[in-house]
Amino acid sequence: MKKKVFYAELAYPIGLVLLAFSAALMNQADFGLSMVIAPAYLIHLKVSQFLPFFSFGMAEYTVQAVLLLVMIVVIRKFRVSFLFSFLTAVLYGFVLDGWIFVVSLFPAESFAARLLLYVAGVVLCSFSISFLFHTYIPAEVYEVFVQEVAAKFQLSLPVCKTVYDCSSAVLSVCLSFLFFGFGHFEGVKWGTVLCALGNGALIGFFSRFLEKRFVFSDALPWHRFLR
Repeated sequence: MKKKVFYAELAYPIGLVLLAFSAALMNQADFGLSMVIAPAYLIHLKVSQFLPFFSFGMAEYTVQAVLLLVMIVVIRKFRVSFLFSFLTAVLYGFVLDGWIFVVSLFPAESFAARLLLYVAGVVLCSFSISFLFHTYIPAEVYEVFVQEVAAKFQLSLPVCKTVYDCSSAVLSVCLSFLFFGFGHFEGVKWGTVLCALGNGALIGFFSRFLEKRFVFSDALPWHRFLR
């Protein structure tokens, strides 16, 4: 089967918009958020008690700013593209807040409806990240962190992603207990655990699916500034 050309500049907005949409779907389902965004969600819940304007999206790019600094220390390297990763995080934060508003207009009350939202959210999350891994335009700091650490220590990308996700899940549980008391799980539920265990494998599956059908190519010469 002849592969079709898929431009990296198109993969970027598709991945970004779908990733934010997947987070909004999982938030509405309330079975537990993706372990990657759960820490930011918990920080949003806590801080918004004192600062009502502090949205989920704002918490997202605040957390990613801290993660960016940690990544630079771990890999002992800085590139201008890392700053564009933070810009992506800010864009994602605005899109996320927009999707949360839109999805909230269609409440899901039954278990079946919530389960459907959760499954769609998990699948879209992995699918969108697969797109972001195939563009030279810097993805969010979450994804760049996994890519850079995997490259630095010569680790398998899916395995590194799974380890990172599980670590985020543990951190989320700790933050939930710290902010809301022991035995109280907020944003971290059984859905978070399932997502942590399966997200890396799903990303690998969707990446192979895309690579069998498309050749990702640059349409514009921006790569020399962003790589």
